[in-house]
Amino acid sequence: ETAQYFLDIFPELTHTREELEAEWYQMAFDIYTKEISLKKGAYNFILKMHREGKKLGIATSNTRALAEGTLKNNGVFEYMHSVWTSDEAKVGKPSPDVYLRVAESLNVNPSRCLVFEDVPKGIMAGKNAGMKVCAIDDPFSRPQEALKRELADYYIQDFDDVLNDTYEVLE
Repeated sequence: ETAQYFLDIFPELTHTREELEAEWYQMAFDIYTKEISLKKGAYNFILKMHREGKKLGIATSNTRALAEGTLKNNGVFEYMHSVWTSDEAKVGKPSPDVYLRVAESLNVNPSRCLVFEDVPKGIMAGKNAGMKVCAIDDPFSRPQEALKRELADYYIQDFDDVLNDTYEVLE
């Protein structure tokens, strides 16, 4: 829809909708798989959870290729026990489906899962799945910080807060 809107607004473009979608996807793929890094402290947090035998999963609105490429580029793909996308779950966030798929594939009751999310729709999806949710600061969703705090059970600036036991429990 966005590609078609773009073509309607800029009729001088000679791309087809499919060509524009493919070009945008390739640009996103290059950025996600080469430039996007983990949030501060996330790598050490993932290693700690892995060493403690915790099951780790990803529930993302991104495509599988973007998710796996980013995880591989950051050296943590091998620690993930489950990766599901909203496309595969057939319904996007705030629907709980993608989170429930991860919990099911890990053979873990949703009530025993802790979700880390940086956007309100993701927080709502985790809560709708019956999971505890920890909101995390993010520059892109910072204007929605108050809402994120209202929706979540916990709030962290980065994963060092979890490692240092300095997270906020929200009421």
